[in-house]
Amino acid sequence: MKRNILIVTLTVVFVMLLAACEDSSAMSEDQSQNKNSTQNNVDDASSEESTANGSNTENTETNDDDEASTNVLTEDGDTSTDNEVSKKEEYEKKLMAAKKETEEMEAADSSTYALKKVENDRWDTWDELLNEIYGVLTEQLAAEEMDQLREEQRDWMKSRDNSALEASLEYEGGTQEHLGYVSVLANLTEKRCYELVEGYMK
Repeated sequence: MKRNILIVTLTVVFVMLLAACEDSSAMSEDQSQNKNSTQNNVDDASSEESTANGSNTENTETNDDDEASTNVLTEDGDTSTDNEVSKKEEYEKKLMAAKKETEEMEAADSSTYALKKVENDRWDTWDELLNEIYGVLTEQLAAEEMDQLREEQRDWMKSRDNSALEASLEYEGGTQEHLGYVSVLANLTEKRCYELVEGYMK
């Protein structure tokens, strides 16, 4: 009996010692982390000041170079900025990446649900890119051109929706109805992305 009491007492003392050691090591870690974070904040503040001063000097020196290279003569004789030229190239690359991404999409199985999911994902990808392209064009185009494009886009959307509806009517009431609808939306939206980049973007 005395032996059991001794074992219990030693166990309790041992656990208390471990807990105390754990608390003290946690406190020392917190203190060292606070010291490190304070030192990092001081270092960050001083590096921000030096970066700001250095970048102001660099900006002053490079502004002259930027102004000289801003206007570029294109093959048509129009002037446009490097930024606009690179926008078209940037979106051509985005189109290729989206094309590759959508071609790699595969249904998990051959169920109608899985096929619908793939087509919905394809349409979402192209629709998102179309909206992004349209946003860039609103910044690039003159007011008259933008008004014309806006009207053309409205007509295109009506035509796209009607074409998708016609395609879905082939399967009216069937499980393939929605699949046909979304598939046409995705295909026409993809085509429209290419048209806008090639025809309007600079």
